Amino acid sequence: MEEQTRARGRARGRGRGAPPDGDGPRAPVRPGGSGAKELAPAAQAGPSGEHALPSRGVRRGALQPREGGVAEATRGVAGMALARRPGILLGKRSNFDPSLFDPKTKPEHITDKRGSGGKPVDLITNFFPLGCSRNWVLYQYRVDFNPEVDHKGARKGMLRDHTELLGPVYMFDGTMLFTTRKLPQKETEVFSKRRTDGSNIRITISLTNELSANSPVSVQIYNILFRWVLEKIGMKQVGRNYYNPTMACNVQCGNINFEIWPGFVTSILQYERNVLLCAEISHKLMRKDTVLDILYQISADCKRSGRNVHDEAQRFLVGQIVLTRYNNNTYRIDGIEWGLNPSKTFERRGTSISYAEYYKEQYNIQIKELGQPLLLSRPKKREIRRGGLEVIHLIPELSTVTGLTDELRADFHTMKKLGNVTKQSPQQRADTLNRFIRKITGNDEIKQKLSEWGLRFDNDLVKLQGRVLDPEQIVFQNKTVTGGHQASWDREMRDAKLVRSINLSNWFFIHVARDRSCASDLAKKLCQVSIAMGFKMAHPTMVEATDDRTDQYQRIIKDVLSRNKNTQMILCLLPSSRKDRYDAIKKLCCVDYPVPSQVVLAKTLSKPQRVMSIATKIAIQMNCKLGGEAWAVKIPLRQCMIIGIDTYHDSAQKGRSVGGFVASINSNYTRWYSNVTFQHSGGELIDGLKRCMMGALAKFRQMNGCLPMRIIIFRDGVGDGQLEMVKDHEIPQLLQCLQSDQSQDYKPNVTFVVVKKRVNARFFNRVHDRLQNPSPGTVIDDVVTRPEWYDFFVVSQSVREGTVTPTHYNVIYDTSTLKPDHMQRLAYKLCHLYYNWPGTIRVPAPCLYAHKLAFLIGQSVHQPVSATLQDKLYFL
Repeated sequence: MEEQTRARGRARGRGRGAPPDGDGPRAPVRPGGSGAKELAPAAQAGPSGEHALPSRGVRRGALQPREGGVAEATRGVAGMALARRPGILLGKRSNFDPSLFDPKTKPEHITDKRGSGGKPVDLITNFFPLGCSRNWVLYQYRVDFNPEVDHKGARKGMLRDHTELLGPVYMFDGTMLFTTRKLPQKETEVFSKRRTDGSNIRITISLTNELSANSPVSVQIYNILFRWVLEKIGMKQVGRNYYNPTMACNVQCGNINFEIWPGFVTSILQYERNVLLCAEISHKLMRKDTVLDILYQISADCKRSGRNVHDEAQRFLVGQIVLTRYNNNTYRIDGIEWGLNPSKTFERRGTSISYAEYYKEQYNIQIKELGQPLLLSRPKKREIRRGGLEVIHLIPELSTVTGLTDELRADFHTMKKLGNVTKQSPQQRADTLNRFIRKITGNDEIKQKLSEWGLRFDNDLVKLQGRVLDPEQIVFQNKTVTGGHQASWDREMRDAKLVRSINLSNWFFIHVARDRSCASDLAKKLCQVSIAMGFKMAHPTMVEATDDRTDQYQRIIKDVLSRNKNTQMILCLLPSSRKDRYDAIKKLCCVDYPVPSQVVLAKTLSKPQRVMSIATKIAIQMNCKLGGEAWAVKIPLRQCMIIGIDTYHDSAQKGRSVGGFVASINSNYTRWYSNVTFQHSGGELIDGLKRCMMGALAKFRQMNGCLPMRIIIFRDGVGDGQLEMVKDHEIPQLLQCLQSDQSQDYKPNVTFVVVKKRVNARFFNRVHDRLQNPSPGTVIDDVVTRPEWYDFFVVSQSVREGTVTPTHYNVIYDTSTLKPDHMQRLAYKLCHLYYNWPGTIRVPAPCLYAHKLAFLIGQSVHQPVSATLQDKLYFL
């Protein structure tokens, strides 16, 4: 088992396939900040009234500061003074843009995307219906000012003078007005006086559109209104989601105290037949100590060890997400400004003010430590393009680290304690959601405001019908077994022979002297377990390293491989999980001296009762890395190539990503061709994928004597907002690639499926008056799917704790004759073919193989591997 790689994968929240369990300064400067950099979507509103000071951090850039108070409610629904003033005023990030909504990708020939196979099952999901009054219409007006009024806050104020005409509720973003009240005339003229000079301003309000209840703009209105609803029930926006700090839970893990805020991720969208509210439970995890406390601790540790304080602080803090509690905003730390401190000054309205004075004046916060350095955060490029500034400065004393470090994620006891709070069973989750919606519908002020808008929420979770597919047959060389209701065949493997094994006769086992006994025991166990698998494994040549330095391992591997040209495998037993040593071994064995390699941590073998089980998993991995096959499932598709694509950020080069490409090359879908591509942009990814596709087609023809007549691509790693790019650019160029260098008559059927793991939908099955997780193989293709997509959900795992997360599949291109039943069944079958785990996984195996490949290259190798390894699962 590649223990080191797998541990780091889990540490970054990207590891899949593990046993499933149920998150003076350079002038000019300006106070402010760009807002949330969290994991889920939302909007932020700008100022109304006077020039507003976005109260978030301390920025520097090209603009001079403008000051004033943020009128009305904060962020999300700026100007939403429903209790004090009528009307809802939209902020600058709430402008209506239909392109923000996902494009229509449903293939033309798909008239009914629902399948029929499997056993029907009644389910409950975490959605609530949003109802509208009969004949509900949203009226859209354009508002013009003559003479022109440049300041958006002034425009909003002038329109507010005409509340009697507009009605008690409306939304206005400075140009477009939305209301459920239709004005008497199609074009209405009113007048307001400018506050500054008393001049008369003519306001022309012209009707431009009448929108139905399920139009994209109406749906966006619902989401903006709902953020006001969340604030009314006492929730606070942190990043992009809403949390309740009054219900915080304290958890101590070792010497670190954590605070966990419960909250919700919410969105309102048009689904198959209704507009629904999706509400998923979320938790915000924060350390109770400040960044300044952490810097003090790092300083004390460095004094004892002799390490450099600046280097250690940079290593720990850069990349972390911090929360500034005075405004509940989150930022990513990109650096530490050791030359700046709170006593330094910046320019504000032509005068100098220190950071300490600014926070005292703006927030009534007294900075205690004036010698502390400042934290640096850079907004995302899209925020800079919207007019944001390029640098944000934060005070360590006022900042709190959120989330977990890699070390804490790798700590079993820490994760167990936190999981006791954050993991909720289906019944607990449903109870929490029911309390949440009743708190909303039971609030008189919310009920009144929703009634004025002609809206209402139902109190009951949505009920729907899914289907449970039949269990899959797992094929070994000597027998066929069924995964059962847990979709696991761990026990059945004990006397099962691998589908195809490669004789391992010439391999080397490298270890340090102090691990001699452990290495000898592992080698003996590997040879022992391989017999039952039908995997002929000779005893390895044991090589003892004098010490555990990286160059010592490199020297031994080079020496072994230069003297033994027919070496089949290198196994290294490492005494600790040093990344530099692991990276050096993998780079050497993948690029310079290409040979399959296996790395095992000595601590993995510390429990004697587990060594036999671990040896079994390692032996399976070793066989697969040699080109063997562990097990198979019956997939009745012929002359078909199945492809998995995923991406991972390259840790060695900022802005560069690694694209992993894996394609099946045999009829059993148990052997895979792999390749990688590096890119800084989407265009480079497309060019690289074309090269990978050409290599896969050539390998398929070499193995089968023909080209595939059907190609099915499962594309992982597509973020929100990238669907249109994939549909309009990636797919056409891949299709063009199929024509180049091939016969003009070669026109395979192509299906392109986007796989999404980060979904907020959850499904529950009622058994004896208690809600439980649905069985593996449960498919949902109606009610909570999208009308503009050919999509479905599959629950492929059985989890031990918490609530299972389904996987969302969206078929965005399809020229095949496969029916929805075939696509759903194929997706579930492929979840059985990941050889690191004797059970089903969340995504199709080629997607996870592509991720493992991209992760290895992006974390350790950083360059293309030798072509001699491309037909082996060397990255497991």
